[in-house]
Amino acid sequence: MDLKFDNHVVLVAGSSRGIGRAIARAFLMERCRTVITGRNPAALHNTLFEFKTEFGAENVMACEGDLLQPEVINKTLTQVHERWGNLDCLVANIGGGRGKAGWELNEQDWQRLFDLNLWSSMRVVTAVLPEMINSRRGSVVIIASIVGVESTSAPLPYSAAKAALLNYSKNLARSVGQYNVRVNCVAPGNIIFPGGSWEKHLAEREEEVKHLIQTEVPLKRFGRPEEIADLVVFLSSERALFITGACVIADGGQTRSI
Repeated sequence: MDLKFDNHVVLVAGSSRGIGRAIARAFLMERCRTVITGRNPAALHNTLFEFKTEFGAENVMACEGDLLQPEVINKTLTQVHERWGNLDCLVANIGGGRGKAGWELNEQDWQRLFDLNLWSSMRVVTAVLPEMINSRRGSVVIIASIVGVESTSAPLPYSAAKAALLNYSKNLARSVGQYNVRVNCVAPGNIIFPGGSWEKHLAEREEEVKHLIQTEVPLKRFGRPEEIADLVVFLSSERALFITGACVIADGGQTRSI
């Protein structure tokens, strides 16, 4: 299927490894000019080298830094504009679920996970929207999680932040739809990749994790980053022009509430 990207410029925030890396690679396979970002210089450099080798240096650029910081966001967008101009697509893949369990948490525990899982994505999206609105075109896809959809054992601040992110994307879509800018959300389930949290959980408590997957996921397996990437690329494409305000769950059937 021709997704009709026509050499679009895409920023995948948080793309040096895992789901974000797979998303960036999928855009490159569709001949998009793709911007990758990451906080870890070594991981970002390795990914950039691999992408340049496979897709050509003219099609990929890397911007290092922590997108929690507004100055890093502004610097990244400046670099993109100087090389390729305005963005056509943004993927906000920023976040992490490591935190304290239980309800006895202090404000710092809540603030850290809200900064990482809500405010960071909101800042990136807010910085990019003016150019999309002025161009009267654009696609934003926000990566959330199934923990924002229903009750799980994930840390409370992480779950609450992801739930807020889902609501933000839904209402934002209503606000910017008149400008032909689309906003969608993808909520992945249990995705496994090297260096990811599920790989660590398997190493620490293999039988418990395998039991969870077998009993809670109807497809009885982990998801792969590439499966999330294919969904994100489709939602960003010209083939999905009538889809906005959607939250697409990709979890092997685990979620029961929707």
